[in-house]
Amino acid sequence: MKAATYHGPGDIRIEERAGPEVEEPTDAVIRITHTAICGSDLWPYRGADEYDERTPIGHEPMGIVEAVGDDVRHVRPGDRVFAPFGTSCGQCEFCRKGLHTSCVNGGFWDGLGVGGAQAEKLRVPLANGTLVRVPDRYADDEETLEALLPLTDVMGTGHHAAVSADVSAGDTAVVVGDGAVGLCGVLASKRLGAERIIAVGHHEDRLDLAEEFGATETVSSRGEDAVEEITDLTHGGANHVLECVGAQSALETAAQVVRPGGNVGYVGVPHVESPEFVEQLFFRNASFTGGPAPVRAYAEELMADVLQGTLDPSPIFTETVDLDSVPDGYKAMDERAAVKVMVKVDA
Repeated sequence: MKAATYHGPGDIRIEERAGPEVEEPTDAVIRITHTAICGSDLWPYRGADEYDERTPIGHEPMGIVEAVGDDVRHVRPGDRVFAPFGTSCGQCEFCRKGLHTSCVNGGFWDGLGVGGAQAEKLRVPLANGTLVRVPDRYADDEETLEALLPLTDVMGTGHHAAVSADVSAGDTAVVVGDGAVGLCGVLASKRLGAERIIAVGHHEDRLDLAEEFGATETVSSRGEDAVEEITDLTHGGANHVLECVGAQSALETAAQVVRPGGNVGYVGVPHVESPEFVEQLFFRNASFTGGPAPVRAYAEELMADVLQGTLDPSPIFTETVDLDSVPDGYKAMDERAAVKVMVKVDA
């Protein structure tokens, strides 16, 4: 089969690799039809994270079940499914708490050794707990499938940021970051009933999309200017701040604009040179809560909204490529020419 593999910073290639097979009774093998390139994939692409050469890459799979192990009961061959960016058993202490990314039996795709999702096929361990089945009525509805694809990661991650920031009806929320996760954080804040949503970013086209998603105000300035503008807009800071980037500057901005006693929900993978921003949170008595989003915990409730037409995150996909063109998709996202790239594997 064909699969995207990492060969060093700026070097993603499509290679022929052995196709997966069922190895454990809890496994499933899916034929991938849709996947995506994630902002977090850009960390190794830019040399900020270390990956071994020829590591398969990608973690947002949607496809059709081809084979299942003897212990798989929740899906069967022919089912349309999608999966979060990590596997989970659904039964351990942490899965029962809704913390599927802390599953004692699961893990993230890039550390499991089963392959990446930017490929023609994928072996899915712990299929009963990991795979989410799309109702048959929507299994071949392309518009619906494209709206569901962000539930594999960015929509669930944006929702986790909003939940961690304790956003609820009537609140004012500040969303730091105008990438796919930040835009989904705007959608999530709107879904949870926020009255004011201030989107913070550096790209006017993305902030325009944020407004389409429900942002009531946008801030495009940088650094201290952005902090001052947000502070003025919120009359001293916001009680609910979503940090959706992970970069030092974004974390510092979030720490400076949260209101004393407020909540920062952080979901950007932290890449910091100094943790000094924590001191600002300390003196504000602000909560700093978040981490890898337990996307599987949110899948059914978000899917219900997609299926009934009240949630559609698909506009985050501003470019679509086939599998052979995945390297071009990485370049487009790296150069900020695309917000998020969808990959149609069987296109």
